Amino acid sequence: MEHIINKPIHFFGYLFFILLVLTGLSLRAQTQKDLELNPFPDVEYQMMDGFGASDAWRTQFVGKNWPPVKKNKIADLLFSREEDEKGNPKGIGLSIWRFYLSSGTAEQGDASDIRNPWRRGECFLNVDGTYDWSKHEGQRWFLLAAKDRGVERFLAFSNAAPVHLSNNGKGYATKGDIHMNVKPGCMGDYAEYLIEVIAHFSQDGISFDYLSPVNEPQWNWDGPGQEGTPALNEEIYVFVRYLSHGLAARGLKTEIVIGEAGSIGHVSMPMDLIGMTRDGRDDQARFFFSEASPFYIGNLPNVEKTISVHSYHSVWPLDKQVEYRQMVHKALNVASPELGYWMSEYCILQRNREIRGGGGRDLGMNTALYVARIIHNDLTLCHAKSWQWWTAITQCNFKDGLVYLDDGSQGEAGRMGGHVESLRYDGVVRDSKLLWVLGNYSRFIRPGMVRIKCELSEEQSIENGLLVSAYKDKDTGHVVYVFINLSEQDRYVNVGPGKHVKTYITDKNKNLERSFQSLDNISIPNRSVVTLVNQ
Repeated sequence: MEHIINKPIHFFGYLFFILLVLTGLSLRAQTQKDLELNPFPDVEYQMMDGFGASDAWRTQFVGKNWPPVKKNKIADLLFSREEDEKGNPKGIGLSIWRFYLSSGTAEQGDASDIRNPWRRGECFLNVDGTYDWSKHEGQRWFLLAAKDRGVERFLAFSNAAPVHLSNNGKGYATKGDIHMNVKPGCMGDYAEYLIEVIAHFSQDGISFDYLSPVNEPQWNWDGPGQEGTPALNEEIYVFVRYLSHGLAARGLKTEIVIGEAGSIGHVSMPMDLIGMTRDGRDDQARFFFSEASPFYIGNLPNVEKTISVHSYHSVWPLDKQVEYRQMVHKALNVASPELGYWMSEYCILQRNREIRGGGGRDLGMNTALYVARIIHNDLTLCHAKSWQWWTAITQCNFKDGLVYLDDGSQGEAGRMGGHVESLRYDGVVRDSKLLWVLGNYSRFIRPGMVRIKCELSEEQSIENGLLVSAYKDKDTGHVVYVFINLSEQDRYVNVGPGKHVKTYITDKNKNLERSFQSLDNISIPNRSVVTLVNQ
């Protein structure tokens, strides 16, 4: 540097360079606080019931056959609320675990017509009316693992009746028939089976907080791809009455949560808007929860005043993602202002220009951010009390899991799919950025917390802006903020007076990595999700 400052022309050039650097630093200091966040802790919205995922199909093999070290690793990723030596979370701390009660297609084997053994399932109820509680061994392993790691709430769900109670002896329905696939006079037997399972687990130390007895009844489920049955609203009404009175008679506290609607449109939106016709399986919010409806169930014992819905087929294009959710929230309030809303199942199906569609797994941030936006909109526009991903574990080359399995035969990847028989016994466990981004919510927003109002000083783009939501612990007053930076630029937010707080960052290089930042200048890295814990 000496040879530069000894020459006047170079000396002045050097001074000019220094001024440019200082100016740039000054501008950087100004842009570091480019947004103000205004929280309104006294403006409260929904109370949160929790975040979850299901064990459907995949855990039957993993929980039963895989090496203990690997299935414990999966359980830690999904359920643990512990931290490592650096203070980073070991897992995403799900607060709801969904336990699938299958129809008995596994016992039928190939006669079930369901070719993929990963999509068959056992049934506790035998044909002779006895129960075999040794069934569901792999699923029971994960159920206990979830309890041991502090998961607060458990849900049992059914897609179809036990095969020997079905009309056609199958776990799927007959083509052209949109009625529930249950033998005449056996609806009560189906209900009694579910109640008996709830009672057994309660005696065994696992209390199911919720029972979801129907799944996507708007779809016909008339092919052998998986277990399932359609159902008319009136049939669901009869089924719920059996379940309600049966649970109450047994003194069980389990609450029935109905719906699991195939799309948000089936709950309350005009069918013509989403290209569907009325056939007695839609308008569910008004049908079941309007006090003016002759099929009102809100006054029955053991019925949760909540409608559960799946966010499929409603997230693209982005303007419709927003519009549909605004419409649903308004319609739910008209049906019943007290009615809660759950987003109880989602994985990638719709084609879109951001991540294309469900085909091909993506362990990176693109899919994670795509889903983070949906979580944000479901929570803030539909006021969802719970958000639940579809399958916690997948061995498929599809965007349907949080934890992915393959046989490791190709280094960074490996063979996947139901045809890879070795995966029933062992394989490679791979976490995903989607897992950790869901953890930005599930690990910190616990059941009983309340979403509160918060606003950024500038309106943000739903496509590439900065999104934020806030949640308050009413006992302590602590507030959790979740920021989603969809842009390619780092953003900086002034949240309040300059004390140091914990932030947890998930981006292409970090998985809920803990850091300490000043509250008056929170950095939100590009293409990241950041949770701020203000204690």
